[in-house]
Amino acid sequence: MAAAIEVDQLVKRYGPLSAVDGISFEVPAGTVFSFLGPNGAGKTTTTEILEGLRARSSGTVRVLGFDPWSEGRALHRRIGVIPQDFRFFEKITAREGIEYYASLFGVKVDPGELLREVNLEEKADARFDTLSGGQKQKLGLALALVNNPDICFLDEPTTGLDPQARRAIWDVIRRLRAGGRTVFLTTHYLEEAELLSDHVAIINHGRIVAAGSPAEIIRTRGQAERLVFEEAPTLGGWLRRTLGIDGRADGDRLVIPLTSKNEAMKILKAVHESGEPWGRFTIERDTLEDVFVHLVGRMDNGVLKTEART
Repeated sequence: MAAAIEVDQLVKRYGPLSAVDGISFEVPAGTVFSFLGPNGAGKTTTTEILEGLRARSSGTVRVLGFDPWSEGRALHRRIGVIPQDFRFFEKITAREGIEYYASLFGVKVDPGELLREVNLEEKADARFDTLSGGQKQKLGLALALVNNPDICFLDEPTTGLDPQARRAIWDVIRRLRAGGRTVFLTTHYLEEAELLSDHVAIINHGRIVAAGSPAEIIRTRGQAERLVFEEAPTLGGWLRRTLGIDGRADGDRLVIPLTSKNEAMKILKAVHESGEPWGRFTIERDTLEDVFVHLVGRMDNGVLKTEART
């Protein structure tokens, strides 16, 4: 699959500070790529370099084959951008906004068709200041599609939205991908990145600390699957004596790392026949959020709050 974005040893310095410190990654065309990191990690700086809004200090960057800084004029006709906390003219309608953007790009578009693409056709004649937060973000997406871009840069498009509005934006992103567009997504919602992304890169202190598909990152950087027994006060000792299995006590829970599903079935069969007391069992798996927290910080209600590690 051809690369829509190619970054090789990208560096951005501000005096002695390296905001971006030699990162490399590729974004295959027609995929959703999530760029994740805490505030101050270099995420916004990198994104602005890709969009041609900021010059790099060194390294190579190609977006759709263009150098974003020296060939920005040509590139900007091929990309769509929705910034974080998207704002627009308060008294303009959704239809008028699309017509205005079309005039800037010198293209002809059907405002109704674009609004249907983002599920906002019923608000075609509503002023921007009357739209809800989710509807404003949908209009931002529609405006980003006016020039029929190959790549859409979406900077935290669901921040501050309620769950229903967030899922509506997710549906739009999935349709963009299904239509063959590349989506470069920055988000603080790790669930969002795991659900939507084909590929993910996590940046911290200017360096990429993990990259790959969400499943690959979870498999290589996360903890093993765990078999967890609730209310099992004596089960750990029995398993150690009988099967040579060491579990970890976690309050009234017994946590046993697994190497295979067959191992889980073997343990469950033995425990069932043991007569030892226990309440119930679950199998726990790490999420992308678990790995992210381990690598760079803590989360609060699914949103990154502070950095905790270098």
